[in-house]
Amino acid sequence: MPPMIRFLHSADWQLGMTRHFLTPEAQARFSQARIEAIGRIGRIAAEEEAAFVVVAGDVFETNRVESLVVRRALEALGRVPCPVFLLPGNHDPLDAGSVFTSSTFRSAVPGNVVVLADGTPHPVLPGVEVVGAPWTAKRHLEDLVARTCAELPPDPSVTRILVGHGMVHQFNPSAGPDTIDVTAAERAIADHRIAYLALGDRHSTTALGSTGRIHYAGAPEPTDYDEIASGNVLLVEIDAGRCRTEARRTGTWSFARKAFDLDGLGGVEAVGAWLESLPEKERTIVKLSFTGTITLREEARLGEILDHQRDLFAAIERWERHTDLVVRPDEDDFSDLSLAGFAAVAVEQLRAVALGTDDRAATARDALGLLIRLAGPGEVEA
Repeated sequence: MPPMIRFLHSADWQLGMTRHFLTPEAQARFSQARIEAIGRIGRIAAEEEAAFVVVAGDVFETNRVESLVVRRALEALGRVPCPVFLLPGNHDPLDAGSVFTSSTFRSAVPGNVVVLADGTPHPVLPGVEVVGAPWTAKRHLEDLVARTCAELPPDPSVTRILVGHGMVHQFNPSAGPDTIDVTAAERAIADHRIAYLALGDRHSTTALGSTGRIHYAGAPEPTDYDEIASGNVLLVEIDAGRCRTEARRTGTWSFARKAFDLDGLGGVEAVGAWLESLPEKERTIVKLSFTGTITLREEARLGEILDHQRDLFAAIERWERHTDLVVRPDEDDFSDLSLAGFAAVAVEQLRAVALGTDDRAATARDALGLLIRLAGPGEVEA
């Protein structure tokens, strides 16, 4: 009977990832968090006495990643207290320009790191093997997992962990020929060709099929708004024909989206209250959308809130595709500005233009809004 085995399954580190909406300062912290996630995985491996760690593809964001990212990653990997198996994925395929064959990688790779360069089984313990289905190009014309399974002989005395990467039919039935067939993988499990399929590509921790032996680990740090269960590593235990998995938290960053229907000052202040309620703002990226109709003064107040919060958050984005906010000048917007002469005439002219719907109207509203903000915060009646 194969021995009991405990290991960690991770994927999609995408070290060197950049985000256009981050300032240089926030980008540096975002990048460092991804390196630090390796250390957290190492600590979990030590606490759980994991025999090894598998990383199911997209270790790096690209094969053209900066050398300092490679060196820092390998330094962190060297401190993981067990073997770590790295699979080339579609972001970092094992092609002619692969980061895994670069002089930077080869000169600094620690002894506990193994690149799964082909489908050769790697014995890690008596009766336990790790096998990879690596990407060797950005695209393939076949299911690499199915091909690797077909090349493995059935053997109930061996616990084989197959490490693969890519999309499955379950999430995109019309995808290309390299899509992974979960049903075929479950047949390989039933035939004792493999005991567990560790997948990468989907950044949310996800169980697949009916055997309990096929999983996406998810990314160890969140990377986008549509990830519903990222920021984890999977602890996997296989014993006496049973397989148990448990997600362990590794992520420290978060992405949040929220839509607001602004109806007067109360709706504007609700934006500030929600942003204020979020914890760990320096590691939170927010996308906001607004609908409704507000006055220029209320828009000015919204701008003040967002300007203040932008200094606290990693980033605040406007969700333009879901934003339909109408700003209408109101007489009360200018009632306390004490304008006279040319200034008063100019404001009245701008107000008339601002009531339109063309580009001139938008420019006029911007000018009036700036005037209100420069005049000072003032008190606005709700």
